[in-house]
Amino acid sequence: MTAIAEGSEGDHALTAGITETRLLGTDLVLVNLRLQPLDDSSLPDDLEITIVERNGPGDRDPVDAVLDEIDARSNINRLIIGMRRRSPVGKALLGSISQRLLLESPVPVLAVKTPA
Repeated sequence: MTAIAEGSEGDHALTAGITETRLLGTDLVLVNLRLQPLDDSSLPDDLEITIVERNGPGDRDPVDAVLDEIDARSNINRLIIGMRRRSPVGKALLGSISQRLLLESPVPVLAVKTPA
């Protein structure tokens, strides 16, 4: 499963998710955390891909959306997320979706760091 967040970290997570799916020979579940629908025109045709969309900012918490999908699917063996660099003060004062997923995910998490 791959969580697609806003910005370049979401793009990097998507690329890593596709790569991991091919390596593991599994299906790919994409949870779109962006506020607009995911453009599936650039997704590869050779993979079985399921896209889970949220219904805008009023929908459930992004972390809950990802964790609910993991709980609902027995075949999820890994979560892939993108992360951006944050200062130590930013880490201490502000929570983030990535940080919460790292701490709360019931499956192993592959965190992909965006290039500086």
